[in-house]
Amino acid sequence: MRLLFDQNLSPRLVALLSDVYPGCTHVQSAGLDRATDETVWTYAREQGFTIVTKDSDFHERSVVSGSPPKVVWIRRGNCSTTMIQDILRRHAAEIEMLANDTGASYLVLV
Repeated sequence: MRLLFDQNLSPRLVALLSDVYPGCTHVQSAGLDRATDETVWTYAREQGFTIVTKDSDFHERSVVSGSPPKVVWIRRGNCSTTMIQDILRRHAAEIEMLANDTGASYLVLV
């Protein structure tokens, strides 16, 4: 399972979580830091990524459009990169289940 971190998350998460989520990347590294949501969505779908975001836009799109791509929506206000890292580590099994569940489009984490 490969994660694509949205612009609202730190690019440092790629290195911090590479042991749990190998092959993950950040929109900035993919040249998508100024791209529209539609462009990011299409890239994630075509490249086999699950989008990880703190923004409701991708969650809403997944409800309407289904998957792929899948979406992990982190519903936290202002918080540190360390807190985001901890959330994604704690919920690794649930994220893996999302990736393998053909009927699921998104996962909400708090």
